[in-house]
This record gives sequence, structure tokens and C-alpha cells, in this order.
Amino acid sequence: MLAANMFVGPEIDWFKISPLLVMLGGVLLLILAGSLTPQWKKGAYGIVGALTACAAAVLTALLWRDLGDGEPISLLANALTFSKFTLFATFTIAIATLLAILLTSGFLVREDEDGPEIFALILCAAIGGMVMVQANDLIVMFLGLETLSLAFYLLTASSRSRSASGEAGLKYFVLGGFASAFFLYGVALVFGATGSTNIDAIAASLSKDIVLGGSSAMLLAGIALLLVGFGFKVSLVPFHTWTADVYQGAPTPITALMGSVGKTAAFVALLRVFSDALSSRSDDWSPVVVVLAILTLVVGSVLAVVQTDVKRMLAYSSISHAGFILVGLVAAGHSASADAGLGTSGTLSYLFIYSILVIGTLGIVTIVAGKGDNETSLDAFKGLGKSNPVLAMGMTVLLLAQAGVPLTSGFVAKFGIIRAAVSTESYVLAVVAMLAAVIAAFVYLRIMVSMWLSEGASSHDVSVAFSTRLAIGLCVGATVALGFLPSLLLQFTNQI
Repeated sequence: MLAANMFVGPEIDWFKISPLLVMLGGVLLLILAGSLTPQWKKGAYGIVGALTACAAAVLTALLWRDLGDGEPISLLANALTFSKFTLFATFTIAIATLLAILLTSGFLVREDEDGPEIFALILCAAIGGMVMVQANDLIVMFLGLETLSLAFYLLTASSRSRSASGEAGLKYFVLGGFASAFFLYGVALVFGATGSTNIDAIAASLSKDIVLGGSSAMLLAGIALLLVGFGFKVSLVPFHTWTADVYQGAPTPITALMGSVGKTAAFVALLRVFSDALSSRSDDWSPVVVVLAILTLVVGSVLAVVQTDVKRMLAYSSISHAGFILVGLVAAGHSASADAGLGTSGTLSYLFIYSILVIGTLGIVTIVAGKGDNETSLDAFKGLGKSNPVLAMGMTVLLLAQAGVPLTSGFVAKFGIIRAAVSTESYVLAVVAMLAAVIAAFVYLRIMVSMWLSEGASSHDVSVAFSTRLAIGLCVGATVALGFLPSLLLQFTNQI
């Protein structure tokens, strides 16, 4: 009786964590199916994974509707937080996971590697990402980060027919381990300085200028190490060196997953930590983040221009996009500004739109690369406009959107970030971001010129799995729709 009175378990609102539970159920079903049943028909495992991600997205939408204008709610003894901010990020991860699974399903059928473990790992990565964005404690966030990272390491090395895949997975694992160590050490130092790892408690402690020991040196060191850990995960310069090799070596649908789910989870977690927990110390970390944003924008754009492999181009382009998102973080960190909310809404809009763009673009790269996933050089795209004009047109729309051309979703995303920077008087960042966008546009122009104005050595295979066509079609359709009707997205992000 005494033991029962000493420990009281936390109350659990099962419906509020239902997206996580559905994802976990999908993982268990796929693992059990692979272990206890005969091999399913090709594509069947992908259907289970897609339905799981779709169900998680629907449940998240229902939770958004039920929340209304309510205040954030703590779940599981304050381990997770439930708000419109976390729900939108969770929805983005669920949609990106669904699209990535559709790409992966067609890819595996083509490569004769269909199996449940790949889809189980994709869902595990999504679970880790959802835990990261919902975490209200740095330790819980670390657990989500490691779940996400371990799944990515295995998925990167999952192609048995390409040695580059194994090499990329090993490099990602080794460097990712260092990044995780930096992050965890940063958590330990922040705990030592504030006496807590809870985001709300850290914010309350720092807002009252309470730092244990009377010195902020430990806190500043912790902030620096957290920034290094996050910087690796989102490919900020100078922590970006792994990105091009891993993006090129990984199976292309997995590259799309990393560029969407991975970036969304890491950036939202970064936003939670720095704009919520550490907002009162923004004068300490904001100048460093500004420098990192400028370096990331410039280096990513310039290095993308000199590449000859499309996946490496898109890898360095993703670094430039990370710089754009970091500009939004700087704007969101201006807690004294009335327009700081523009940084948060602009960042979430950018992450949603970029996830769609990167998945659609890499979906087309998957088709052009052909069986073996090897033909990803710029030359492989020559003549695509003649041999497969529909595919080339879809690629053109997605590339124009990444360049930020008006009447595309990419323009909406970039405009939101630059507007947030200007509203918080971060004029230098706004100018650098616009210049970086101009430089990066040349990268996308090179690919379009190769498709439409260059003669191809051979025709491109037009035999494409239905799931792949569906994913690309949804991405292109969403890109055009959000370009003409941005309110479809902004009506939600403006509520955050």
C-alpha cells in the first residue's frame, strides 16, 4: 500500500498521442508481418506504411480541430507539449512520411528489394521526428533525435546493390554520433546551469536571471554545444560536410525523407529550444546564429553551382534552404519584437513547402536515375523534355518553386521568411537571403537547360510505378495550388 501511494503514474490522454500510437502500431505490424508471415506481394508493405502515415495525418488534423484556440497542454508528466505549433509540425512530418513511402514503394519494386523492414524504419524515423517536435524536455528531445538518427543511418546504408550506400551510411553514423554527443553534453551543461531539462522550467529560470553558481559560462557553453548538435542535423555551415556525400550515396527516396522529415524535426526542435527555452538569452546566441545563417546561405548556394551531379546539387541547395530557415529562427528569437511571430509562422510554412518540393524533385530524380539508382549526373537529364515532356514539366515546376519564382509555393515560403527578417529589422540577413536565392536560381536553371535545350544520348524509361507517379503528382499539384492560393496554408500557420 505504501509503495502504491509513493508512485502515481501520469495521466495519459490517449487520443492526444494517437498519431504516435498509430505510427508505432504500423511499425509493429510490419515487423511481425515480415517475421511471421510469408512474403507479401510487391508493394503491399508500402500500402501498410502509407495507410499508417495517412492515418497519423488525419488524426493530427482532428486534434487541430478539437484544440481550437486553446492554450498549449502538457502531456505525460510534462514530457510532451500539445499545441498548434507542435500539431502543425507533426502534420508536416506525417505528410512528408506518406509521400516518401509512396516514392520508396515504387523504388523498391523496381530494385527488387521490397521488404517490410524499410517501411518500418521510415515509420520509426517519423516517430522520432514527432517526439522531437512535441518534446517539452531536452532528454525526451534527445531520445526522439536518436530514434530519428538511428533509423536514418540504417536507411542510408540499406541499398545492397550500391557500395556508395554503405559508405554513406557509415560516414553518417560516425559523424552523427559525434553530433549527438555534442548535443547531449550541451543538455548536461544547460541542466547544470539551470537545474532543469524541462523547456518551460529553463525559460522560467532564465527569465528571472537565475543561473546556478552565479556564472553564465556553463550556460553559454551548453548553448554552444546544443547549436553544434543541431547544426549538424540541419546541415548548417560549417557542420555541413557530410551532406553531399550522404545525399548522393543514400537511395534517392531516403534522401527525400532526410531532406523533409529530418529537416522539419530538427529545425522545429531547434526553434523550440532557442526561441522558447533560451529566448531571454537571445542577445547571447542571436549574433552567432546570424553569422551561421549568412555562411550557410552563401556557401550552400555557391557550392551548388559548381556541382555536376544533380543529387549533390540538391544537397548543397538544401544547405542554402537551411540558411533561409535559420533566418526565420533569428526573427522568431526577437522576443521583444511584436513581429516575432512572423518568424515562427514563416519557418513552419517554409518547412512544409520545402518538404513537398524536395520529395517531388527527388522523386523525379529517382525515375531518371533508372534501375540501380546510379544515373544522377546532369548529363542524365539531357533531352528529358523531348523523351518525357510531362516529367520534365513537373521537374520544371518544382525547380522554379525552389528558386522562389512568383505564383509558386516557393515564392510564398521565401517571401514569408524575408518579410519576417525585415519586420524584426534584420536587414542584412534579408539582403543576403535574396542574393543567395539569385545564386541558387542558377543551379535550377542549369538543370532546366539540360532537360529542354540539350540533346539526350538515349531515351528515358517511362515505366514508372503508380505510387511514384502519385507522389510526384501530389507534390506538383500542391506546389501550384499553394502558389496561386497561399491562404490554403497561411490560414493555419498564421494561427500559431
